[in-house]
Amino acid sequence: PGRTQFKVVIKALSPKEVTRIYTPRPLDRNDGTFLMRYRMYGSVTKGLKIEILYGDQHVAQSPYILKEPVYHEYCDCPEEDPEVWQDTMSCPSQEPQITKDFISFPTIDLQRMLKEIPAKFSQTRGAIVHYTILDNHIYRRSLGKYTDFKMFSDEMFLSLARKVRLPDVEFYLNVGDWPVEHRKANDTPGPLPVISWCGSVDSRDIILPTYDVTHSTLETLRGVTNDLLSIQGNTGPFWENKTERALFRGRDSREERLHLVKLSKENPELLDAGITGYFFFREKEKELGKAQLMGFFDFFKYKYQVNVDGTVAAYRFPYLLLGDSLVLKQDSQYYEHFYIGLKPWKHYVPVKRNLEDLLEKIKWAKENDEEARKIAKEGQLMARELLQPHRFYCYYYKVLQKYAERQASKPEIRDGMELVPQPDDRDSVCSCHRKKPLREDL
Repeated sequence: PGRTQFKVVIKALSPKEVTRIYTPRPLDRNDGTFLMRYRMYGSVTKGLKIEILYGDQHVAQSPYILKEPVYHEYCDCPEEDPEVWQDTMSCPSQEPQITKDFISFPTIDLQRMLKEIPAKFSQTRGAIVHYTILDNHIYRRSLGKYTDFKMFSDEMFLSLARKVRLPDVEFYLNVGDWPVEHRKANDTPGPLPVISWCGSVDSRDIILPTYDVTHSTLETLRGVTNDLLSIQGNTGPFWENKTERALFRGRDSREERLHLVKLSKENPELLDAGITGYFFFREKEKELGKAQLMGFFDFFKYKYQVNVDGTVAAYRFPYLLLGDSLVLKQDSQYYEHFYIGLKPWKHYVPVKRNLEDLLEKIKWAKENDEEARKIAKEGQLMARELLQPHRFYCYYYKVLQKYAERQASKPEIRDGMELVPQPDDRDSVCSCHRKKPLREDL
């Protein structure tokens, strides 16, 4: 109230074109920067014009002009040249985690995988999905009865295929929680390249960004309330006005979480921890009590956030980093694709696995407020860099590309595979203007 509002106008460059574009208010990141999100419900052939006005003045180098056709999310119109696409997307030339993950797999033997993976992993884990991408179409078959989460991998592969021509590739994706391949590179037989959403120090799985962060990105301004962008505009009060305690809310998916609640009861001036749902340790509910669910944005009313593993890595970690609080992170054998870019004491404060030093670390943060604030800010800035939407697309593409380069034989559509169809386009018409290559060019 009383402050001049920014106004953002996004429209087709040509006055002859009309399209629906949802443009919510800018997100104020409380540090002099603002995030503007928009979602198109139609494509434009001539381009887009984005105007940023403060009062009635153009600011921030406005207007921005996006020339050429701009397609909505469900328009199946891939860029045929992956180099052009990666350049346009400003994809990093290297992703250290991808480089590390592929060290164990100089070549990929599809024939061995076809024989061994269904036998070794689909029975025990029941959460393996076999994919083939051929001529930019996605095919798959489910191995095991716990494969419902394939809806998340389907949506990301389809979204990527609408944007860029993918390499022909055949692989197995583990849609369960735990990484599955624990053999070392020099074991006989050696490890098999299974792709997973979470890695661990004692496994050899190839890691993709989790279903959680990719779904939140794909559904921004559509189906989800918390996404990696909305968090950034809802980071609670300014640092000096936050409650000087550490917060935890979550399910009982690990024993250390129960320990947190006990610590909280004994040290309420330092820690506010509560279990919101009992599934694994139901007998403990009477003793520890059940906490009310909290809106995620309300987490950031607290200066310190405790990040403790769930069944594997806690997938809230990226969201906590993007807030404006200091993250106290439990030491863990598990990791997501971006952890490799983070350093303890620079981007977060490490806490021992058994949490024995947690209270000491909270006291340290209270006594060293400026240092704590600096770490919180560094973590937030690094997360903003690593967790941008385009970085997920680049990462997925690079994993598929690296994998395809190592395949020793050609991928095929196997018995039992079905085509995963692109969404039909009843809601908004899509006509693709990219030049399709002639058959003889291919």
